[in-house]
Order: sequence, then structure tokens, then C-alpha cells
Amino acid sequence: MRNIRLLLLAVLILAIPAASFAQFGVSITIAPPALPVYEQPMAPADGYLWTPGYWSYGDEGYFWVPGTWVMAPEAGLLWTPGYWGWGGNAYAWNEGYWGSQVGFYGGVNYGFGYGGVGYQGGYWNNGAFYYNRSVNNVNVTNIHNVYNKTVINNTRFNHVSYNGGHGGINARPSAAEETAAHEQHRPPTELQTQHVHAASTNHALLASVNHGRPAVAATAKPAEFSGHGVVAAKKAGTPYKAAENKAAAARSNENKVAKNKAAVTRSNQNKAAESKASASRSNKNKAAENKAAVARSNENKAAENKAAASRSNKNKAAENRAAASRSNKNKAAENKAAASRSNENKAAESKASASRSNENKAAENKAAASRSNENKAAESKAAASRSNKNKAAENKAAATRNEKKAPATRSSENESAKPKAARARTESSKQTSAHAQPAPRQQPAPRPEAAPRAQSAPRAETAAHAQPAPRPAKEAPKAEERPRK
Repeated sequence: MRNIRLLLLAVLILAIPAASFAQFGVSITIAPPALPVYEQPMAPADGYLWTPGYWSYGDEGYFWVPGTWVMAPEAGLLWTPGYWGWGGNAYAWNEGYWGSQVGFYGGVNYGFGYGGVGYQGGYWNNGAFYYNRSVNNVNVTNIHNVYNKTVINNTRFNHVSYNGGHGGINARPSAAEETAAHEQHRPPTELQTQHVHAASTNHALLASVNHGRPAVAATAKPAEFSGHGVVAAKKAGTPYKAAENKAAAARSNENKVAKNKAAVTRSNQNKAAESKASASRSNKNKAAENKAAVARSNENKAAENKAAASRSNKNKAAENRAAASRSNKNKAAENKAAASRSNENKAAESKASASRSNENKAAENKAAASRSNENKAAESKAAASRSNKNKAAENKAAATRNEKKAPATRSSENESAKPKAARARTESSKQTSAHAQPAPRQQPAPRPEAAPRAQSAPRAETAAHAQPAPRPAKEAPKAEERPRK
């Protein structure tokens, strides 16, 4: 039966204009019952949006999916309800969806803000949903985002639950609704899917059982079919046509049995024929494959041996040629590299030798100049020291000679000057004996490498204090002139 429904769906998709329906689900030739009359349960909390109830179809016919409050998957999204639409020879279900705008839902008046066109139950503002109290049952103590606006339905109110076909709503999507149908949508949430599944397994929700007046017409939260938030239907939308539905169900069951029987028979026949043909083909194929495999094996072996021998000979010749070529190339490369290294080494050695020679010459010149300067300084210092010492020695020797000449001079003087001369000699003798020291021994000049500190020449105070004898009354012969300091 499922395959038949899928086939009918494919036919409907080809037959129905694309602009008429947004999405397609199951299709059936029996029109769904009218919408039951019920009240909306109170919204459980802020942020919940109302999704109206509808008739769905299962293996046992139509069943009621209760209306319920659900959380939007994202702020700013609104719910477009699904609907049944006639496509020429069957009714197809168009799945509902979430989007930024409410699209076409067949013109079906589901109530509670879904009057057949758009949605008048509320709107989003800065991430918060504002509820219209004229169509929504909300507790203003807990929910403060509310307003009051009277909703006027332009279409005649009825409880028809499908579009087109015999007795259906004659409505077509507007340009804005067609635009909304082509925008990006989101499918029902996981809780909505669980809600539909729970309804499909509840026997009391079958139309054949409740006759269009389900005991659970609406719930406060998805898949919660018992408790305080459950609302029962007041009455069916229109009298339920049980005979028509029963006959349709009987025909459906008969068709199912006949189709299943025929399908089983065809399946068994096809399996037997396929098995026999498969076994025959398998035996033939095996024999042919074995024969062909042996032939191919022999041919492949001969070809492989021949090819192997040919490749071996070719490889050996190629290897010999390649070895000889590599040997010649290696020798030439080695000779070239050796010559290059020799030239590079010679150039490097010549450059290093020249560099060392220049460095040595510069160092020798610098050392020679340094030694020459040091020797000159030492010689000048030694010469100055010797000159000072010689001058001091000469002064002392001159003083000594003067003292030796004085007695001869004094002997030729008057006797009247003897006391005075004697006193002068006595004083001169004291000064000479006190200050006239023998000339110091001349030290050899120190080596230039480590010239010792030159001793300062003795003070020339002796020569300075050795005064000539006072002149006598008669002019005495002149003594030798004192050397200059």
C-alpha cells in the first residue's frame, strides 16, 4: 500500500501546478473530515506559539493531530500550518513549516489567528513575541507581552479542512504567499514530530472511532495527551460520514489483501524463475570461466616468460651501458674536481703566503721602529746621565786642584796677610774636607731592553761652596777659572 501511495504522489506532483502547493506528503482519494470545534488551552509560558490541530492519514485511515503550543526554533520565525489540497484525482497533504513569514495554507480557517490568510495571533518585536488576546488564551499575570486587536475574517467561516475538490475551499495563493513559499524554511521541530507520532498510535484519535469529535482536541504542550492542559472537542465540525469512510476502509483492506496476494505470487514465481535461471547461468559461466581461465593462464605464462627474458636481456644491456656511462662521467667529474681543488688550493696558499708575508713585514717594521725609538731614548737618557756625572766630577777635580795651588800662592804673599790667609785656608780646608768627595765611579750604560733608573748626579753644592781664598793685600796670581755649572 505504501508503494501505491508513493506512486500516486509522483503522479500528483506531475499533474499539480508547482505554484499550488509548497510541499507534498501522503495522498488519498477520500476527503478528510471537518475540523472539530474546541477551545484553545492556556499558553504554558512566554515564547510559545500556537500550532492548530489537523486531520492526518495513517494505515487505519484519518486520525486527529491535536493542536498544541510549541516553542519556535528561533526568534522571529512563524508557523505556516499544513493542509490537504485536491490535485485532480486525489488529495495530497502539504507539510507545514517555519519561516520568517506565514505562507499559503489552503485558505483553511483553523481558528485562533489562522483565519485562512496570514496570521493575526501575534508578532515578534526585538526578540519577544507579542500575543493578541482576542484570539489567544494567555495568562496576563505571567505573560506581559500582550495586546488586543479584533480579528475580522473576510471569508465565510466554516469547518472545511481541505482545499479544492468536491466541497473544498476555493482559494489560491497570493503573490506575497508565493514569495514566502520560495523563501528558506525549517521543517517541524523534533517535538512536533513526536507529537504527530504519539497521535498516530492513539486509537481514540482515529476518525472511525471518535466520528470527528476527538477526546483530545488540543494540548498545552506537545505529546502530552493527559492532564490539566488537555482540551476535548465540543462537537464535530459537520456530521461524520461513517458509511462512506467505512466502505472506503473496506475497499482499502480488500485492495490491500488482493495486492499483497498477487505480490506474493509474483514474488514467488519470480524467485523460482530467477533461481533456476541463475543456477543455469552460474554453471555455464563457471565452465566457461574455468576454460577461459586455463587458456589465459597458459597464454599469460608463456607471454610472461618471453617478456621476462626480453626484459632481462634489455635490462642487462641497459645496465652495462649505464654503468660504463656512469664510470666515464664519474672519472671526468673526479678529474675536473681534482683540478679545480688543486687550483683552488694553490690560489688559497698563494693568497695566504702573501698575506702572512705582508703581516710579518709590517710586524717586523713596527718592532724595529719600536726598538729604535726605545734605544734612542735609552741612549739619550744615558748620555745625559753621563754628562751630568762628568760635569760633577770635573767640578770636584777643579776644586781639588785649586786647593792644591792655593798654598803655593799663599807662600808668595806678605806675611802681613798670613793670619788672614791662614784663616781663609782653614775655612777653605774645612769646606773642602766636608764637601769635596771623590768622583763617583762611572756606571756602564744599561741595556736598552731594561734600562735601570739613572741615578741622579750628586748635587754640585761642593763646587758651589768651594770659594777661592780671599785676596791678600797684594794681588795674588789668578787661580784657574771655576768651571761653569
